[in-house]
Amino acid sequence: MADRAAFAVLVLNQISKAGLERLPAERYAIGKDIAQPDAILVRSADMHAMEIPASVQAIARAGAGTNNIPVRALDARGVPVFNAPGGNANAVKELVLAGMLMAARNLGAAQRFVAAIDAKQAGLDRLIEEGKKPFAGFELCSRTLGVIGLGKVGCLVADAAIKLGMQVLGFDPEITVDAAWSLPSQVQRAASVEDVLRNAQLVTLHVPLLAATRHLVKAQNLRLMRPDSVLLNFSREGVVDDAAVVAALDAGQLGSYVCDFPNAAILGHPRVIALPHLGASTREAEDNCARMVADQLRDFLEHGNIRNAVNFPEVSMARGSNWRVAIANANVPNMLGQISTAMAEGGLNIHNMVNKSRGDMAYTLVDVDSAVDASVLERIRAIEGVLAVRYLPLT
Repeated sequence: MADRAAFAVLVLNQISKAGLERLPAERYAIGKDIAQPDAILVRSADMHAMEIPASVQAIARAGAGTNNIPVRALDARGVPVFNAPGGNANAVKELVLAGMLMAARNLGAAQRFVAAIDAKQAGLDRLIEEGKKPFAGFELCSRTLGVIGLGKVGCLVADAAIKLGMQVLGFDPEITVDAAWSLPSQVQRAASVEDVLRNAQLVTLHVPLLAATRHLVKAQNLRLMRPDSVLLNFSREGVVDDAAVVAALDAGQLGSYVCDFPNAAILGHPRVIALPHLGASTREAEDNCARMVADQLRDFLEHGNIRNAVNFPEVSMARGSNWRVAIANANVPNMLGQISTAMAEGGLNIHNMVNKSRGDMAYTLVDVDSAVDASVLERIRAIEGVLAVRYLPLT
């Protein structure tokens, strides 16, 4: 256990009980009014203007995106930001499929037509039968779906589309080894975003919002799409230039746009299907994400292990002794040598050590054979480039 009887966790949003139950009450104090928390659990609350207490050692977001968290500022403090990649993937996949079907069969417009009918008027059956003609659509089977971004969600969408009889064209220059292994072999590889837009009847986006992906789909490449094509965005609002989409719809360069991010630019357009950010809004997804980040947070607070942090390397080491030190530091030369020297000067024998880096951030776990004096921890904290030091003894 750490050097306090309990960890205090501040909760900024409603977090699923299924996740909070993973943090045992005898060890964790959880609440919405904790002044000096060890960690913060969050979903959608915007933390950019928040004064994050110096006591905070970790932040965990019960979801995938971390745009609402000041990650770069936390880097400088050596604070990892955890998320739940894949925790809501099935929920998003199912919503993408629903969006494809809504667009292909004109279900939104058809439903509005029926809702506007006066049920008491004469000739109701004839009116409905004659009025349905403008809503004739197309079948997904044999169509080509372009998937831009082949992470967990993109791979699930690709697999589901293949099972519906569709051809799938995929593009992701940053595809991971795990994603490549889970990608169905039938997916054809595209050479670029433009290649996908040019050759698919339906295109779905599954990329994070970064500087490189902002307005990934814009006026210049929207012109490549077919006049009856469908663009779907269930990733992030800024990935698509909405003004360019509206112009393409009005010019007949695009058939319809389906997204999970309503805004003033697209609301009310007859060929836009805008949903109120429902991607992860299922009980199952909320439970999955909450469990995932709660487990990651507990493993970090109690053992220093890091899994699924957006700003730290993956570091996990089985306990080799009762005394562990966790160190976050800038990724600079001779850091391990200085840490080892500080421990040796403190009379400590290193039992096991692991060090990994990710960009400018490095993280080290050290198990030693005896208790660590506070003076040794202060000596390590004084090393230039060390951002945070935590002592994690088992008692």
